[in-house]
Parts: sequence; C-alpha cells; structure tokens
Amino acid sequence: MDHEHHHLDEPCVPPGFRFHPTEEELVGYYLARKVAAQKIDLDIIQEVDLYRIEPWDLQEKCGGGRGGRGARQMAEDEQSSSEWYFFSFKDRKYPSGTRTNRATAAGFWKATGRDKRVMSSRSRGVIGMRKTLVFYRGRAPNGRKTDWIIHEYRLQTNEHAPTQVFLQFLLLLHLFFFLRIWR
Repeated sequence: MDHEHHHLDEPCVPPGFRFHPTEEELVGYYLARKVAAQKIDLDIIQEVDLYRIEPWDLQEKCGGGRGGRGARQMAEDEQSSSEWYFFSFKDRKYPSGTRTNRATAAGFWKATGRDKRVMSSRSRGVIGMRKTLVFYRGRAPNGRKTDWIIHEYRLQTNEHAPTQVFLQFLLLLHLFFFLRIWR
C-alpha cells in the first residue's frame, strides 16, 4: 500500500514525456508563477537547497534523471549529458550582506562569463537573467574544475536595474552534467 501511495504523490506524465522548456518558458512561466505563488499546470520542478547538497547526489533527489520530475537525459554523438531543473533559494554568505554563498561540503560553484538576458518574445523586453556557474571540488582558489554546470535564472525586468528584493531570493536552476568522450 505504501508503494501505491508513493506513486500517487509523483506527478503523472504520459509515457515518452520530455521536459525541454525554453529559457523564456523557464523564467516567464515557471519562475514567475512560483514567485507569485500561482499554480503551475504540471508541477514537476522540485524545490532543492542546491547549495547544501553535492551535485552528484541530486540524481537521487530528482528521480535518477529519467523524464518527469524536472529531469531529462539525452545522448549525443560526442557527449552524454544529464540535466535537471530545480527551484532553490539563494543562500547569503553573511546574514546582513548581499553576497551569495555557493559553497557545499565538497566544493563550490563559481560564476563564469557575464550574465545573459532572457527576453520575452511578446514584449521584446528583459524578463530575467541567466548566470552560468561551474562546480569546483575543493576550496578556492585551488579547486579542481568538474563537468557540473548550472544555469541560474532569476526574474528581472531590466538588466541594469538591481533585482527587486522579493524576487532576489528564489531561483530556477538548470543543472547539467557533461561526460566528455575522447576518441
């Protein structure tokens, strides 16, 4: 009976379902609705405290990377990748500060490159920003780069304006793992 009950708690998606939203859909629908506490039609993106768990432990949390529950797997010619989607809250490094704590017990997430704008196809305006982070094992500055990557999405209506206070804590995260195959 517990097994049946557990099965009912999981989102019900049809066979062959693949979750592959665009950046505009991630920010303009999923993140915007989550921040506004509105219903999401198919609630498959889980809340996870990403900065308290190691990236390799997330597979268990999201159903092993098999469709639904915010997970997707694919294989390509030269790479095999797995990707997951999560909602997470920013963890402040200092209680009264604005710096984000992105450290875990085994390493840290380091931002790379510039933040990218997420645009609305309707209004042609900025609806959010995407930050790319790479996971390093160990402690800065001597960490070893891994193949774990996150795209961290936040709501923002102007790329030069500071993020509004009530929007700055909730993030939508798109986590990737790339296994490079060398020939």
